[in-house]
Amino acid sequence: MQYWLFKTEPGCFSLDDLIFSPDTTTSWDGVRNYQARNLMRSMQVGDLGFFYHSGKNPAIVGLVEVVREAYPDHTAQDPKNQHYDEKATPDDPRWFMVDVKLVRAFDAPVTLQELKKHPELDGMELLRRGSRLSVQPVEEPFFKYIMQMTE
Repeated sequence: MQYWLFKTEPGCFSLDDLIFSPDTTTSWDGVRNYQARNLMRSMQVGDLGFFYHSGKNPAIVGLVEVVREAYPDHTAQDPKNQHYDEKATPDDPRWFMVDVKLVRAFDAPVTLQELKKHPELDGMELLRRGSRLSVQPVEEPFFKYIMQMTE
């Protein structure tokens, strides 16, 4: 099992949007960073991830499970989509997405400010200066520690 963190701007796609998605499942599309894409290509069904709201009030707000492994991101080939990439083709899709399903929304968000107060989380990718990946790995000890914070 691997653990992840999925960042999203709540104005673009929020936890509430996921809650109201069919079967509380969505494709994690629109990732246009090669490192994040490669991380998604290594995800497996059953992996767990934190749903993270970035922006004005950054916080971990829920837990999701990967329910479909990486497959071509169709938004890259749609000229009407904001994530369109003219170099992406059916033969060379370039970009991939996974499907995630809500496991649970947290009763209280775990804010970025709160995470920074815990030395047990030193070294976590999210807390590294300049870390901007929209999809990132979470080491198991960090994942378990944060899950304890949500109880």
